[in-house]
Amino acid sequence: MQNIINGKFCDASNKATMNIVNPYTNRVIDTVPNSTEKDAKKAVEYAKKAQKTWKNLPIHQKVKILYRFMELVDQNTDDLAKTLCKETGKPITQAYGEIANVRISFEAFCEKAKHLYGNVIPAGTEAGQEKTLQITVREPLGVMVAIIPFNFPCDLFDQKVAPAILAGNTVIVKPPHQNPLTLIKLVKLLHDAGLPNGVVQILTGEGAIIGNALARNEDVHGITFTGSTAVGKITYKNGAEHLAHVALELGGNDAFIVLEDADLDLAVKEIVWGRMYNTGQVCCASKRFIVQRSVLKEFESKVVDTISKLVVGNPMDKKTDIGCLVTKGACEKAVKQIERVVEQGGRIIYGGKAEGAVLQPTIITDIPKTADVALDEEIFAPVVSIIPCDDVDEAVEIANASCYGLCGCVFTRDMKVALNVCAKLECGGTVINGASFHRSFEMPFGGYKMSGIGTEGVMSTFYQVTKTKTITFKNIYE
Repeated sequence: MQNIINGKFCDASNKATMNIVNPYTNRVIDTVPNSTEKDAKKAVEYAKKAQKTWKNLPIHQKVKILYRFMELVDQNTDDLAKTLCKETGKPITQAYGEIANVRISFEAFCEKAKHLYGNVIPAGTEAGQEKTLQITVREPLGVMVAIIPFNFPCDLFDQKVAPAILAGNTVIVKPPHQNPLTLIKLVKLLHDAGLPNGVVQILTGEGAIIGNALARNEDVHGITFTGSTAVGKITYKNGAEHLAHVALELGGNDAFIVLEDADLDLAVKEIVWGRMYNTGQVCCASKRFIVQRSVLKEFESKVVDTISKLVVGNPMDKKTDIGCLVTKGACEKAVKQIERVVEQGGRIIYGGKAEGAVLQPTIITDIPKTADVALDEEIFAPVVSIIPCDDVDEAVEIANASCYGLCGCVFTRDMKVALNVCAKLECGGTVINGASFHRSFEMPFGGYKMSGIGTEGVMSTFYQVTKTKTITFKNIYE
C-alpha cells in the first residue's frame, strides 16, 4: 500500500519501503513507504493550504461527509477487520469490535460538533463593563498531526481525527509502523466519502523520522500523541520549540486493588476483560494486582482456574481469546520482564512460556512492593502481577508509588471505602468493582504524572483541538 498525500496514493520520495508482517505467521502481507522528511514537509504544505477552505465549510456539510464515511466503513467491515487482525495479531472478534467503534465514535463526535456553542458574558458582570457585551467562539488550531499507536489504531484514529476535522482542522496521520494498513484504508474511505484533498493525509514510516519531522514543523499547530512516555517526551519537546498545542496519552501501570470484602468472582471475571484483552497490550489495562493477604490464596486459585481456560491460538479463529503480541521482539521483551520479576522475588503460578510472538498468559504472585513491576515497569503483555498488601492504606500506598497515573480500580462491597480509595488514587480515571480498562468515547480520558497531558473524548477533545476567541461589543448599550 501507499501513502495518501493530497488525496493521491504515492510512494516515498526516495522509493524506500517497509515490510508489514503478520506477527502470528511471521509472513510479509504487504509493503508501505518508508517516508522521508521531504514527504512530511510536502504533506504539511498541502494540509496548510487545504485548511484555509476546509475551516469555512459549514459544520452540517462536514457531518454529511462523515456520515457517508460511516456507511462505507459498514460496507467494508469484513475487509477492515480481517486486515486489522492480520497486521496486528488482534483476535478477530476484537478486530470486528474495533471497526464497529468507528460508527459509535464518529456519530458521537458529529453530534457534539453541532452543539459546540460559545459563551456570553453579559453587560455589567463586572464594574466598568456596564455597556460591554462579550461573546466567545471556538476556532480550529490549524494543521494537526495525529500520532497513533499499534494496539488500538482504529479507536485512536476515531478519537483524534473525527473531532479535529469537525472543528475545522486538517490532519496528518502518522500510523504505527508495525500495522498501518487498516488506517490507510480508512483514510481512503474518507476520500471516497467526499473529503476534500489535503484535509486528512497519512504518512507511513519510522516514527523517529516522520513523527519527529512532523512535530518539529513550524506550520503544525497541534499534535495529539498516544504512545510510550519516552517518545511522548520527545514529541512534547519538538512541539514546544514552536509552541504547538500538544496532547499526550502515555504509559500506564494501573493498580487493581482487591480488598478482603470484595466479590472475588467478579474481580477475576474482570481480569479477563481488563488484563487479557488485546493480549494485554492496553495502556489502561490493569497491570498491578494489589490483593489483601486475607484473600490472597483464594484469589490466586480463582485467577489460575479462569485464565487457564482461555484459548490461545490463531487470531483469525473466532474461538481464540488470546492472539499474539505485535512482534516477536515484543514477546521477547515481555519474557525478559517476567524473568526479572522472578529474580526480584515473584513466583510464577501459571504460564510463562513463549513461542514466536505468542506468550502464554502468565500469573506471577508474591511480588514485593519494591520490585520494578510493582512501581514503574509496564509489561505490555498478558501478565497478571500480584502484589500482596496488609490493608487498604498499604494498597493505596503501593498504587501511588508508581510514576504513572493513568487509571486504577478497587473491588469492595463498601462504597464509602471505595469512594475514599478513588479520591486517594493519583490517576486520571478510577473504576469501582470493575477493571481500570474502561474507556467510553464520551468520557474524558487521560492520566496524571508520567501518563500524559490533556484528555480525549467527546466531552473534552474539542477543547483540545480548538482555541477560544473573544468578540467584544464595546459601548453597545446606552
